[in-house]
Amino acid sequence: MDLQIVPCAKITLAKYATIDQMRRHSSPFERISFMPKRILYCTDFSHNSLPARGYAIEFARAFDAELIVLHVVNTKQIGFPSLESVPADMEQQLLEIQKSAEKALQLLEKELSRSVDNVQSRLRTGTPFYEIVKCASDEAADLIIMGTHGRTGFPHLIIGSTAENVVRTSQIPVLTVKSSLQ
Repeated sequence: MDLQIVPCAKITLAKYATIDQMRRHSSPFERISFMPKRILYCTDFSHNSLPARGYAIEFARAFDAELIVLHVVNTKQIGFPSLESVPADMEQQLLEIQKSAEKALQLLEKELSRSVDNVQSRLRTGTPFYEIVKCASDEAADLIIMGTHGRTGFPHLIIGSTAENVVRTSQIPVLTVKSSLQ
């Protein structure tokens, strides 16, 4: 799958594994019918995730869908690559970060519930792209909406390695929304 750089939100559909599977459908409308009932909105609480929040709200309202808000505490940014061997002082740091993230999620859930009828939040710890795809599967989500972190340079840094990895590994459609700051 080639990723493209576009100046707007982009949805990537991975419904059909092969061209033959797609051709078996008699109508082009069958191929694109899409009614998400469970939407997973991924946030890192940064300004880059704000435009994606707007799309998540609008999609949830338009499809009368449940909105699941996910934040992943990235253990690699804290200083340890896995949760199997965590030094005591870093374990305390992780607990503080999780506590802070939980409070932020609760505030965001409360804010979003003013616009969307059914909102839930989830907090996970680990490698962000893996936890996002796993949460989408665990929650039976129909759509993932997430922001991108645009930077100049290598192509994988333009949309962000997390967004790129989610697009590449997700079994459901992914809407990536470019930050207005990019």
